Amino acid sequence: MDRRKFLHGAAATAMAASTGQRIRAGVLGTKHGHTTGKLNAMRNSPDYEVTSICENDPAARARAQSNPQFKGLRWVEEDQLLGDPSLNLIVVQCSVWEALPWGKKVIDAGKHLHLEKPPGNSWTGFKELVEAARSRKLLLQTGYLWRNHEGVNAAIDAARKGWLGEVHLVRATMNSDRDAPQRAVEAKYKGGGLFELSGHVIDRTVDLLGRPERVQSWLRHHTSTPDNLADNNVAVFEYKKALAIIMQSAKMAGAGDHRSFEVIGTDGTFMVYAESSPPRMHVHMRKAQGPYKAGWQWIDLPPQPRFIGDFKELARALKSGTPLKHSYDHELLLHETLLRASGEIS
Repeated sequence: MDRRKFLHGAAATAMAASTGQRIRAGVLGTKHGHTTGKLNAMRNSPDYEVTSICENDPAARARAQSNPQFKGLRWVEEDQLLGDPSLNLIVVQCSVWEALPWGKKVIDAGKHLHLEKPPGNSWTGFKELVEAARSRKLLLQTGYLWRNHEGVNAAIDAARKGWLGEVHLVRATMNSDRDAPQRAVEAKYKGGGLFELSGHVIDRTVDLLGRPERVQSWLRHHTSTPDNLADNNVAVFEYKKALAIIMQSAKMAGAGDHRSFEVIGTDGTFMVYAESSPPRMHVHMRKAQGPYKAGWQWIDLPPQPRFIGDFKELARALKSGTPLKHSYDHELLLHETLLRASGEIS
């Protein structure tokens, strides 16, 4: 993309921020399972106008064009999408191995970027992408799901306010019940199911505890399924005065209701079942703290719809011209820790 088009795109973003206009967004890719959910989150928001979509795979494009959820979008070629000076944001919905090259195209085109997770298995490539976005003052947001979950954030908030005393243990599970095609996708990577899914909970863990001093992982194939997927995995993060234990199984009946995030301190325990029906918190306090009474209590949460909070936060940053809550450095720490846990880097 030439310098004139880049500056034109930057000017369009600045204008949208200063005038309160809706953020014009395009979508690159359709094959990720989160695509329609994110598309609906933007279309139902007063902050966005989704105008264009590109799918380079002819078969996937035909499937999407027959899906009523894509109705009303303008189908364009990749160079048209990236070269459109009216677009402020590109939402990349891709496979793991496409994340870094596609993300680089968006940043090189001078667009803000929402990038599907996990964003590749290359530490060097991801670091280069983040630094390119930082140097161009372009926002980069990855698509991890629990950043705006009311229960998970309540646990982190209680820890930060000191209500749990000395936090010495975080334990998180992100199990699944994968079919053969998805197992084949995840088996491409050493970390298997942990690499594919556990970034959601690692994201929240490093947000609370920071960079672990040491990471040890056990990446195992323990089911009788005849493939090479690491489908029974544990990672342990060592901190000076705490441990974090991340567990992931790829073959668990009822896995969704079991997905959890726990923060345990000397004065309180916070156990969040983030995707149960309804989402729930099981909390114990030695003494009453904030909204929580002494002793054990179950607290049901309202529905926690995916994606809405992410795009609300992205719109806030775009329109105000201020940084995202989760910074470039947080994205780097998260991905480094995920790759350490997945055995990709030491």
